Amino acid sequence: MATSSSNPRVPVPEFPFRHKVPLQIRFNDIDLLGHLNNAVYIQFFDLGKSRYFQDVMPEGVDWKHINIVVANINCDFFAPTYITEPIAVVTTITHMGEKSFTLEQRIINTATDEVKCIARTIMVGFDIATGKSAPIDHKWVEALEAYEQRKL
Repeated sequence: MATSSSNPRVPVPEFPFRHKVPLQIRFNDIDLLGHLNNAVYIQFFDLGKSRYFQDVMPEGVDWKHINIVVANINCDFFAPTYITEPIAVVTTITHMGEKSFTLEQRIINTATDEVKCIARTIMVGFDIATGKSAPIDHKWVEALEAYEQRKL
């Protein structure tokens, strides 16, 4: 799956991207300069995360009782995205800790492999009853390792 870029500012990915979701750009996603609005990238990354988790977990995800939350998102923009471009979001896990893990996602032009934007998201285990951080459920870790085909 395409993950690199000819742009020297784009870092080489540490791990392969096994998950890809094609994206549809809508007219109202475009700003006055004709580019994809920065806020829309976050929506696309959220779509990629939710589809990734749904595809990774063998029984699917019970969204009403999910035990992970977003703690931090950072985005680096490398090139503008235009309404006519075919794009997708690719997702992988780059780090797994006891109570958190880090996702790397990239918005790519699927025709040219150009990396448009990279997001790094820290997800934290969360206990809904106490409102505090909690260890990542072992079922999540096992499913993520099986999907990524490596020890996390």
